[in-house]
Amino acid sequence: MQTMFARERALASWNIGVALVALAVGTWFGPLQTLEHAGVNLYPSATGGISYYQGLSIHGVFNALVWTTFFIIGFFTLTVTYGLRRPLDAPWLNVAGFVLMVVGTALTAWALLTNNATVLYTFYPPMKAHWTFYVGLTLVVVGSWVAGWGYYVTYGRWRREHPGERTPLLALASLITMVMWQICSLGVAAEMLGMLIPWSVGWLGGTDPLLARTEFWFFGHALVYFWLLPAYVSWYVMMPKQAGGKLFSDPLARLAFWLFLVLSVPVALHHQFLDPGISPAWKAVHGLLTYAVFFPSMMTAFTVIASLEIGARARGGRGLFAWMGALPWHDPSYAAQNLAMILFAFGGIGGLVNASYNVNLVVHNTLFIAGHFHLTVATAVTLTFIGILYWLLPHLTGRQLWAPKLALAQAYTWFLGMLIMSGAYHLVGLDYGVPRRVALGSATYLDAAWKPYLVDGAVGGVILWISVTLFFIVAVGTVFAGAKATQPVEMPIAEPYEATPVPAWLDNWRMWIGFAVLLIVLAYGPVLINLISTTQLNAAGMRVW
Repeated sequence: MQTMFARERALASWNIGVALVALAVGTWFGPLQTLEHAGVNLYPSATGGISYYQGLSIHGVFNALVWTTFFIIGFFTLTVTYGLRRPLDAPWLNVAGFVLMVVGTALTAWALLTNNATVLYTFYPPMKAHWTFYVGLTLVVVGSWVAGWGYYVTYGRWRREHPGERTPLLALASLITMVMWQICSLGVAAEMLGMLIPWSVGWLGGTDPLLARTEFWFFGHALVYFWLLPAYVSWYVMMPKQAGGKLFSDPLARLAFWLFLVLSVPVALHHQFLDPGISPAWKAVHGLLTYAVFFPSMMTAFTVIASLEIGARARGGRGLFAWMGALPWHDPSYAAQNLAMILFAFGGIGGLVNASYNVNLVVHNTLFIAGHFHLTVATAVTLTFIGILYWLLPHLTGRQLWAPKLALAQAYTWFLGMLIMSGAYHLVGLDYGVPRRVALGSATYLDAAWKPYLVDGAVGGVILWISVTLFFIVAVGTVFAGAKATQPVEMPIAEPYEATPVPAWLDNWRMWIGFAVLLIVLAYGPVLINLISTTQLNAAGMRVW
């Protein structure tokens, strides 16, 4: 395996290397924001002149867009090829994709670091960034598409050589995620190419903020599943193996991923419940579909927990709940991912709150949303990715994990810090309506009743800062000082618990992509036709920093 996929391991290493640089830059600013809210403002004296909103933009873009995309492409380069047991058939596509993503990241970073793109990670117009920001992010997305095309070429040739054979789950789940990503990112591509890039270079005199927001959220909500589904790949296929068990149900896992493909995009108007100009009826349709996407999430919870129970009982676990103690909590890779799953349970419940129109009116644009968001992308996703790296870095480098006890401490401190920070922000947003995206420490309307919660948030943020520092110490130590592994560290891949035949309809790409496209057309077609036909493109750009 090590020799057969040497090229794929090199590509994965380069992608993950860039991802880690982005994570290091982005996470530097997160705790600074929590401290600012609590009245300890280190901007701009401790940031080289970078302002609060500039730091917030860097934090969001580097962590939510750059870190995640590079990691996922690197990870999928291995899961697709290892799953199919076949090297890339057109590796030049994946190299080209990586180059495009790096060039795009460089352009984006220049705009952010020079204060020419302080527009936050959602970059809503009429706030206006330099054209390099929009072009850079577009290149990152296009580069990820090109890498995906490299996977599709490889899969197409595998399929021709294996007619009638079911696609291995590891590869199938990864490919479904890439297809979903390429469908949903058409929305942001339309926003960039049809509006923001021409506007930023002076070819258009203005924008339509509502159309731009709608095109962004066509992409923006499914983006969450682009982050989450790679974590699900590990939870379904790898964690049961790490726990000493097997996958409870291969067909159920496949069905969950197909349902995410169908349901991830036509739900996003629940992010726009308070936006005028969109019919309440269409908002209601998307609200109902958001509840529907909860079902594959519950299927995932059931299947993954059952798989882990199989492993725990094989390790000697007993009792109705006591078997959980037999899980390998001492393994930093396993512990990080399981702790991420525990906190994500609360994030999923928060997602239902956001989809409920009446409750959404209470929490919309409050710190509740920031707390929810950090349970998803900052914990379910990032902590799981860190857990994956605890076996993936040794796999790629041929070195043992450096200071595994320090890595274990990192996982638990992340859990503690996020529990404190996110809990405080959920409560202060729900109870007091404290706004998000705001430099609260400088706000003239700061209420004394908010202070204890904001201090708690800062305490959690500092603990997270310590945790991410521990992670980078372990990662750098592994790469440069880890002892040579006596045996290759292989990718953990769980076998099915029972050899249940996989029905042909769970390997039918044409049917499931057809369902996905049809539902998107029905749920978004009338909305977009109305917005495009009535757009004025008359909102002039503004720079408020």
